[in-house]
Amino acid sequence: MTRTQATVDSVLTLLREEPQHEGQLEHLAREARELPVGELVYLVETRPATEAALLFRVLPKSIALTVFEALPAHHQAELISGLRTQQVADIIGDLDPDDRASLFDELPASVAERLMHGLDADERAMTTSVLGYPRDSIGRYMSPEVLSLRPEWTVAEALAHVRTHAAEPETIYLLPVIDATRSLEGVVGLRRLLLVDPEARVGDIAHEAVHALATDDREDAARRFFSAKLLAMPIVDAENRLVGILTVDDAVAIIEEENTEDSARTSGSEPLPRAYLSTSIFGIVRSRIVWLLVLAISAILTVQVLEIFEDRLDQVVVLALFIPLLTGTGGNTGNQAATTVTRALAVDEVRVRDLPRVVWRELRVGATLGLVLGVLGFVVASLVYGLSIGTVMGLTLMSICTMAAIVGGLMPLVAKRIGADPAVFSNPFISTFCDATGLIIYFSIATAVLGL
Repeated sequence: MTRTQATVDSVLTLLREEPQHEGQLEHLAREARELPVGELVYLVETRPATEAALLFRVLPKSIALTVFEALPAHHQAELISGLRTQQVADIIGDLDPDDRASLFDELPASVAERLMHGLDADERAMTTSVLGYPRDSIGRYMSPEVLSLRPEWTVAEALAHVRTHAAEPETIYLLPVIDATRSLEGVVGLRRLLLVDPEARVGDIAHEAVHALATDDREDAARRFFSAKLLAMPIVDAENRLVGILTVDDAVAIIEEENTEDSARTSGSEPLPRAYLSTSIFGIVRSRIVWLLVLAISAILTVQVLEIFEDRLDQVVVLALFIPLLTGTGGNTGNQAATTVTRALAVDEVRVRDLPRVVWRELRVGATLGLVLGVLGFVVASLVYGLSIGTVMGLTLMSICTMAAIVGGLMPLVAKRIGADPAVFSNPFISTFCDATGLIIYFSIATAVLGL
């Protein structure tokens, strides 16, 4: 057993005993200080609320703030209820305005209002400005604390300004250049400031800024951020006035949250509101049950199709043997296409206007896959069950693969067009649709070939 694991076990033992007197709390505090921040974050996330609050309470302020900032906003909100008022006030005051706004979203209005009144005027104003934007907009994730430069300054003046105010903003590596009305004119990197002639004008060395509107969708802005390979991105209002800056850590957090949500919905569930080990059994069931009910109801289509073609199955019983193979092939083919197109949408490789091109491409891909599988199915089925059954299998596999690939590529684009989440339209619904449609294709081909 490693030293860290032994310390973790000791902390867990103390938490379960719920230490009350000063000596026990001091022992817990000493043990907790020995743990890396990553282990502390894990413990706070995965322990019951009372134990998490107790552990957090004994941490030194600097470590507590680092741990608190690493937690999701909804978990921060749960933790606050178990902390002392002064400790909460100290932590809230040290958060960045965008992190504070995310936390306030998760708190009851009365609690958020009380905490807001505890902030100084400047922090309250910055937090209010972030809260003024829609919840899924990039304005909610920007930092309003921005170190900006004026185009008429010399590089020497700009560097002096940076040295004076470097401790205030969240980042100084990318510096927006604004005019007297705060209109964004460009950006300049700190490295470039250090390398050019001190007498050069900032406006002459600045370059065009990759920026986003504060009301832009957060995922779209974050994807654009990484596509441009930025360290920071200015955020402007509708009049092109600088209102904040998006930093790489916030962009990463957005993408991680979106990917987690997409991954959960693609597999037919909702993302968990907190860490898996600290989510109640009821919470996990609730995240999955709705989708299972929806899919169960939609799967009735498959049963109805089988009932319609029941007489064909009675005439040629061997047809029933291939149903799992055909439905599985159709679902897998559709899921592959949907996953590929959903990812392409997320990284802006495909747009809604590309729908005809995507359909044409997936038609050819599906037909090629179907040809390969169809030939294989024809050979195997013909050898075992005869030429007629082999013909049915070959034609059906080719048709189902083509249909499933088109549907799989089409649905994420349709979802994007109507403003829905492409992941929601992905694997579960495609599987169900392809099952029912594939069976109709199968029995239609069997009827024609076998003369049923």
